[in-house]
Amino acid sequence: MATAAPTRSVFQSSDLSRSSAEVFAAAADHPVEVTRRDGESLVLMSKGADRSRDALLELAAQLIAVATSTERTLAERMSDRFPWMLALSHDDRALCAEQILSAARASFATGQAHLAIAELTAWKETASALAAGLGRVDVEWLDDDEPVARP
Repeated sequence: MATAAPTRSVFQSSDLSRSSAEVFAAAADHPVEVTRRDGESLVLMSKGADRSRDALLELAAQLIAVATSTERTLAERMSDRFPWMLALSHDDRALCAEQILSAARASFATGQAHLAIAELTAWKETASALAAGLGRVDVEWLDDDEPVARP
């Protein structure tokens, strides 16, 4: 199965001294490959891209641990690895597990770490909000023709 590789520009090591602004601008946008005559090529990337890559690898390690177990449901196994999921309802835990796993698969297939990290973060923030009681407030809806008084 072919996967889409992340965008990567290629520069020669001499470009770092001749046109460093161009190389650094490209590296701020996506990883760049710097080829060298005397050794293996290097990859230059932003610290943010490096952190995203590390976060994706950490998530991959967690999901592999979850996937290799056959006991209990996926949601229950993921709740062991991500205890914040316990703040979600039973049905939402199952949905969360499925959506995180799907987003992770998309991230791994495309090399785009943000897909999985954004999904994981969104669910974690939802669980935090629910744990803080934000989901228990009754909402009072106003009619469209009802004027709203100034505070």
